[in-house]
Amino acid sequence: MTLTIAILLLLAVGDVTAQQLPTAIPQTKFVSGQNVVPYFEGWIRNTDGTFDLVFGYFNRNWQEELAIPTGPDNMLEPGAPDRGQPTYFLPRRQGWVFRVRVPGNFGSQVLTWTIRANGKTEKAYGELLPVEEITERIVMTRGNLNPGDSDSNKPPTISIAAAQTAVIGQPLSLTANVTDDGLPKPRVPVQRTVATDATRIQAQANSSAVARPRGLSVSWMQLRGPARVTFEPAGPNLVAGGNAVTAARFTEPGMYVLRATANDGALSTKSDVTVTVQ
Repeated sequence: MTLTIAILLLLAVGDVTAQQLPTAIPQTKFVSGQNVVPYFEGWIRNTDGTFDLVFGYFNRNWQEELAIPTGPDNMLEPGAPDRGQPTYFLPRRQGWVFRVRVPGNFGSQVLTWTIRANGKTEKAYGELLPVEEITERIVMTRGNLNPGDSDSNKPPTISIAAAQTAVIGQPLSLTANVTDDGLPKPRVPVQRTVATDATRIQAQANSSAVARPRGLSVSWMQLRGPARVTFEPAGPNLVAGGNAVTAARFTEPGMYVLRATANDGALSTKSDVTVTVQ
């Protein structure tokens, strides 16, 4: 009788083990075929009494980049469907991408951004809810914590030539003129060493990935255009002598809008440039 009960208990435990759910479900990464989700990041109060509604987006694809011209599949309403929103969507989350200025009497109205991609429709609703008020400093830090307006660090300034023309297949040189107050001082990188004595505390590095440039840098991204633009170098480019030079290459003719972002390690400033590709 005791042996029978033991066998039954073992069978019951084995059945529970077989049905036990995993403690963590791995994230599914979609290369393509997913939708683009517009985001309302918040609103900014301007000194003249107007307001800026700030939007970003989340392209749920890990690789697919989508060109969605303004119109039924990419529009803001009420009003004109083209309000300066991006028409080229890079993979993953892109925050604080563009803003729409509304008058001081906007009140309880709602500005809706609609995006249709890969057969799915998503909307973001911009409205002046008190809990969604943000500041320029929040945009400059991409939502990171900062000491506030009393911080002695000032954002960098950046300027790009107002208009550019390019030819398919030929690199276009883009020069960003950048100035900064030198704050914050770039951190000294931690030297990675191989542990030789297990009894002593070793310096720890938080990541094994390629380190980002330390100091004032410029990064480029694409906001508009019918096809993908490639940048060389692709990532942050350190500023030397007040300038950062990047080459852009185009594969199709049309009108493109490119954005340069100067970052001093804490605060960032953006400047857009329109390029006509023949």
